Amino acid sequence: MILPNSGRPEFGGASRNDEDKCLTRRRFLVSAAAGVVPAVAYAQVGTRPPPKQPTPDELSVAAPVPIEVNARPVPSFDTRDGARTRFGALEYRSGLILTSRLRGFGGLSGWRLDAKGEQFISMSDKGTWFTGRIVYKGREMTGLADVEAAPMLGADGRPITARGWFDTEAIALDGPLVYIGLERVNQILKFDFSKGGTRSRGEVIAVPPAMRKLPYNKGLESLALVPKGLPLAGTLIAISERGLDSDGNIIGFLIGGPQPGDFAVRRSNNFDISDAVVLRGGDLLILERKFSWLAGVGIRVRRIALNSIQRGATVDGPSIFEADLGHEVDNMEGIDAHVTPEGDTVLTMISDDNFSMIQRTLLLQFTMME
Repeated sequence: MILPNSGRPEFGGASRNDEDKCLTRRRFLVSAAAGVVPAVAYAQVGTRPPPKQPTPDELSVAAPVPIEVNARPVPSFDTRDGARTRFGALEYRSGLILTSRLRGFGGLSGWRLDAKGEQFISMSDKGTWFTGRIVYKGREMTGLADVEAAPMLGADGRPITARGWFDTEAIALDGPLVYIGLERVNQILKFDFSKGGTRSRGEVIAVPPAMRKLPYNKGLESLALVPKGLPLAGTLIAISERGLDSDGNIIGFLIGGPQPGDFAVRRSNNFDISDAVVLRGGDLLILERKFSWLAGVGIRVRRIALNSIQRGATVDGPSIFEADLGHEVDNMEGIDAHVTPEGDTVLTMISDDNFSMIQRTLLLQFTMME
């Protein structure tokens, strides 16, 4: 989803240019939605000198390169009540505003974490990998470390952008296998990270013919792999952003697994789907967002029973979280879940800033309370 011409993980304080971008964005959103957004506190994270930033030419080679990413804390999620922490079924833990001097940083459309919630794999919608780890102090995120960028490579070893492929919008993990969904061409690439990590080459997998017919720029938007021990184990769940069936519901596909085929997610209140994740307990969480000039940005998370998803079914589920411009949100496009040693299920959300000076790359974490 591209918001109307709508600002960026590692060490160092924010530059004056970053402050100007943040203020510009806030003035725009305030005028668009009549909301009040307070200034966000700035903090410096880490002490080591920043690495030299790669040039666009250096990013065109296969080897990953280190990049400098700055992190500023988001002390509260509710811009009107800083003491509030509960939002629907979720409790706010911490958040970061991520920026970088690397021109290609941003546009993050997917985010996957390891079981500890530390190491991450992400990608921009311009076909660039970003990997690294989240740094915590207690339960709060304080920054990102060891961040690297690399071009996403096709089967021929060249960046996928060389063949006009970009809009990499969805990501799912199956052990060392990483699946990437490309929205505008509605293809799925499979990477084996055991063969070189971000230097591995993506192979096109077979997808249902109907997926190739999804509407331009409203196609494949989310991927989720169902792990062993759950209904539909081994299935890759692929859902479009706003590819609609004859009843106006959002089209999804079950790829592989015990019952491949298509299904639908009931659409309501003009929300589109931006990502999905399967919980350990056997539910599918769907991240949704909407935008209008009158109402501004809206974010929602719905919980759908995994055993209700079947070939030919239209599924629905309750909203467990909703937010708007009265909260610290942006164009939220990625969601993932991990379980802490204490047994808490933590949701991590990332926003796609569309490489725009008036949007932000937000990394947010919440605890599921229900």
